Amino acid sequence: MYFSQFPVIAYDSVGNDDYKVVTHLLKRVALGSKAKAVSSLFDTYDVRSGETPEMIAHKYYGDAEYHWVIMLVNNITDRYHQWPMNNRQFHAHIADTYNNVDATHHYEIYQTSGDTTVKIDIGLTNVDADGNTISDAVQITNREYEEEKQDQIRKIRLLDATYLEQFVEEFGILVKDTED
Repeated sequence: MYFSQFPVIAYDSVGNDDYKVVTHLLKRVALGSKAKAVSSLFDTYDVRSGETPEMIAHKYYGDAEYHWVIMLVNNITDRYHQWPMNNRQFHAHIADTYNNVDATHHYEIYQTSGDTTVKIDIGLTNVDADGNTISDAVQITNREYEEEKQDQIRKIRLLDATYLEQFVEEFGILVKDTED
């Protein structure tokens, strides 16, 4: 469904004047910043462990083929690094990445002015420049750090199903009309 909307071009991959008709995969269309800002167009969704874009598209839009809409709306270009890992993948990832998953990754403190709910990464030590311990610094382990990263990418936006048909039509028009 996604690539069927792309134009086709004559392409000579070797340079010997033997042209083949291929789908023009280098066409790119992005969701505009004005559209992204209209919150009524989107619902928020927390991806559960093991859910794929196809599963969510089937559940939300009634057709797994609309997985590309989810990816496009969330600006996901790398499904393996920008999509949440399932539990097995996550445990394998942290085991492969860290010798000690419970070791200190960094320390955080809460911002003291402005939005005081914002946490600030102060690095690998909870000691200030004068050698004093920062008493309100919180240790973040490697596991906690990786869990937080997963929690952030787990929160996605879904285009309201009411607008799906119009979105797909406009995408088709834009991908055919964009310049090379």
